[in-house]
Amino acid sequence: MNATGGKYILLAEDNPNDVELTLAALADSHMVNPVEVVHDGAEALDFLFRRGAYASRNQGDPAVILLDIKMPKVDGLEVLRTIKNDPNLRLIPVVMLTSSREEADLVRSYENGVNAYVVKPLNFDDFIHAVREIGLFWGFLNEPSPAPRPG
Repeated sequence: MNATGGKYILLAEDNPNDVELTLAALADSHMVNPVEVVHDGAEALDFLFRRGAYASRNQGDPAVILLDIKMPKVDGLEVLRTIKNDPNLRLIPVVMLTSSREEADLVRSYENGVNAYVVKPLNFDDFIHAVREIGLFWGFLNEPSPAPRPG
């Protein structure tokens, strides 16, 4: 839950055009889920672990993380590995939303526990449709796992 009481989406994307398109697609689907945007892998990890600029954030964990692979500072695969190896974060669904069609990226993503791998469509309308469907499923239809219990 975030500060407003609802589920939110974390978008980790370094391309400003893709951020804008993703936010427009989610808004176009009439989702009420807030979207938090981080611009590189290091910022994504700081957000999730409440470090640095995010040390005082009061939201809970996101309903889903939309994660690009090719990001500066820390790439998406390393962010994914870190999330899935942390007992407090590993249950958060992660969707790779990437332009990478490389089979090695696909395989490594699934080996490291990604929940879905979506290649960004090149066509504008297809991109909007794909993001809208991702947002509706993960932000609205999917029932998240309960928080891990300590101990």
